[in-house]
Amino acid sequence: MAMMQLMRRLDHGDVTVHGFRSSFRDWAEERGGMRREIAELCLAHEVGNAVERAYRRSDLLDKRRSLMERWERFCTSAGASGKVVKIRT
Repeated sequence: MAMMQLMRRLDHGDVTVHGFRSSFRDWAEERGGMRREIAELCLAHEVGNAVERAYRRSDLLDKRRSLMERWERFCTSAGASGKVVKIRT
């Protein structure tokens, strides 16, 4: 919601954040080096079945923070071109 609200304030209300979230998920899988569950928790997705969730006692905040800090560095690094390529359907 925060990203969507930011886009509206920047007068880009017609843009969705799904692509950004999807890009994060792909990056986390390919380069993030953390378990799948950490990336899913970063996206606020439910992870595991009901039994697994019942026994999970940690929110893995330190690991999530670490992954998000690495994502931030990736997004703001000189290696990120900043170019958006429109894909036609």
